[in-house]
Amino acid sequence: MSSQDYLFANVADEAELRFAALSALFDPGTFRHVDQLGIDQGWRCWEVGAGGASVPNWLAARAGPNGHVLATDIDTSRITRGLDARVEVQRHDVVLDDPPDGVFDLVHARLVLSHLPARDTALQRMASSLRPGGWLLIEDFDQVQPFACLDAYLPEHHRANKLRDGLHTLLTQRGADLEFARTLPRRLRAQGLTDVGADAYFPVASSDAGALDIANLTQVRAALISKRLASADDIAAHLAAIRTGHLDVATSPLLSAWARRPT
Repeated sequence: MSSQDYLFANVADEAELRFAALSALFDPGTFRHVDQLGIDQGWRCWEVGAGGASVPNWLAARAGPNGHVLATDIDTSRITRGLDARVEVQRHDVVLDDPPDGVFDLVHARLVLSHLPARDTALQRMASSLRPGGWLLIEDFDQVQPFACLDAYLPEHHRANKLRDGLHTLLTQRGADLEFARTLPRRLRAQGLTDVGADAYFPVASSDAGALDIANLTQVRAALISKRLASADDIAAHLAAIRTGHLDVATSPLLSAWARRPT
């Protein structure tokens, strides 16, 4: 998958807004999971599809001066903004390129694999890069809950759900699997990993979820209109409703799954 195939390309102006919203929504959960996996001084960590700097920076602080954090992406243009000097950055395609040299105590990918048609190849590459006892943590949205507004009783709520459905259609057309995350426990076991666990976080009404919706729909506005999945008027009205605080939106649940390479 090239950067041109990805619906939310990092080069777009909206990427910074999306990264900020995703960080506010999901960094606390990601950090909690990594803490529970026992991250310590000296750990070697690989952040796959990093996008922005927030997670690599946090990992670098936890791993300390004797650790190492590698942040990779097919487009590294946004990673270096505000990046901790201890973080190494590489342009890397987790599907096409060999895993980085060495082995890792932690490999983490958030909102990456569901977008990759060759997601099983990517998962295998990440699992193969773990040291014995090392942890793999994968986090991704799952469309087990597909709505922007769960309690849809006004026209603007139904409009929000129609736009979310259009967004999901675009993602599917680009090769995304919106039901992939729920399969992670069995896929991790299929890689020979043990101590498998999973949970999910589900923002129902959040200003940060609203900010994410604004960034996403602004970036794909032209595609929604050209494919007749939404009208310009509907998009404008929806974005205005969020900005004025008259509409709460949810995200899909973010499912986190983790497993360990046997010692």
